[in-house]
Amino acid sequence: MKKQVFKLKPLSKDGVESALAKAEHYRLLNSPKLAESICLDILEVDKDNQKARIVLLLALTDQFGQSTMTVAKEAQDMAFSLKDDYTRFYYTGIIHERQGNVALSSAVHGSDFDAYEWYLEAMEYYEKAQALAPPANNDAILRWNTCARTIMQFNLEERPSDAPYPILE
Repeated sequence: MKKQVFKLKPLSKDGVESALAKAEHYRLLNSPKLAESICLDILEVDKDNQKARIVLLLALTDQFGQSTMTVAKEAQDMAFSLKDDYTRFYYTGIIHERQGNVALSSAVHGSDFDAYEWYLEAMEYYEKAQALAPPANNDAILRWNTCARTIMQFNLEERPSDAPYPILE
């Protein structure tokens, strides 16, 4: 059977702001694929729209653990495309934190060690972001504290040197 290929219809530039509001709304409704699609449409007509890039990145992270492994790479690529260092560091931290959340909720043996490593990496990015944050912006501190509390709550720790790594499928 032949694969269908459609020519996507472009958004009007005047409709970008309302489309962005819809993408944010769909994220809140736990419909990240819809939010992702809308953001991709926005970026077709407004390639430098930073807010659309951020919403897309977050929609991709909402799919961690439910979609293919390429979603994490797409989210990371989107983080690298953000314009300023603070934003790049902050959202890279979110990507790592959310990968930690997925690992923590996984039933795979040893995933608690993976979660610990993801949270530590997220905390490093949050520290870098905090160093660049505007004076009243405590977002990176709030995220750092969340990671620290999660590590302490679940008694997460470094993988022992004699612990086996999970078998990749």
